[in-house]
Amino acid sequence: MNDYERVANVIRFLDRHHTEQPDLHQLASAAGLSPFHFHRLFSAWAGVTPKDFLQCLTLEHVKHLLRNGDNVFDAALNAGLSGPGRLHDLCVTLEAASPGEMKNGGAGMQIEYGFAETPFGQALIAETKRGICHLSFVDGHGRNSARNLLTSQWPNAKLNRNDARIAELSAKIFTQVRDRASRPTLRAFVRGTPFQLRVWRALLRVPSGSLTTYGRLAQAIGQSQAARAVGSAVGANPIAFIIPCHRVIRETGALGNYHWDPIRKRAIVGWELLSPNSIGGEETDRIRATAA
Repeated sequence: MNDYERVANVIRFLDRHHTEQPDLHQLASAAGLSPFHFHRLFSAWAGVTPKDFLQCLTLEHVKHLLRNGDNVFDAALNAGLSGPGRLHDLCVTLEAASPGEMKNGGAGMQIEYGFAETPFGQALIAETKRGICHLSFVDGHGRNSARNLLTSQWPNAKLNRNDARIAELSAKIFTQVRDRASRPTLRAFVRGTPFQLRVWRALLRVPSGSLTTYGRLAQAIGQSQAARAVGSAVGANPIAFIIPCHRVIRETGALGNYHWDPIRKRAIVGWELLSPNSIGGEETDRIRATAA
């Protein structure tokens, strides 16, 4: 069991017992560790104590973010946001496949793919010469199911497994940086309709440590009545985490569903919202994701 799976078990435990206000010993037991080892492991994974992290996942905290969300999202779309989130935001150049490339399903294209460990469990990542074309988390159906999903998206491409290259790419995607100058720059190459691309590009402008709603995302692309269609486009995101669909929540403040498990969504949101340097409020930086 890796660190993420232990954290996920603790979140599931809290879903069942949050009204009981479980203490450190109970959380450690849910993770199958001693209190000392659990506290050390969790703090290393999340960057903060279990108590701070779990408070971050409460509905009241999310509602607080929503109450301040208009200004945050507008600023994000225009110029970025100063805030205390983990400084791992990615500068992403998003290129779309042409209609012909979409129609031929990747014929004549070579895709390097592989499996890598991430802070949120094992992932399948794939890239072409033009950029990352796929990122999905391996769920309970295993690696074969993950590979089948990649194949369904690019049915006529030639797949070449290269775990060493994908491990390097994963480290770049999930890195944590301390200043904007060292922020990773990535290229992404995706299949999508013009509408989906508009939604994904708007998502890239939501900074790490911030949340938005389907309605606000619809307004951001000039389609205020299309929240349901925006939701479908968010769900069709082919490169999890890089295009941050996990930052979209319901208007009520509930985090809502996530294709790769709502527990993982909550873990990612909490991981992004907190960092060791943000607790004292001393470190802020401008976080910006760009879409070309």
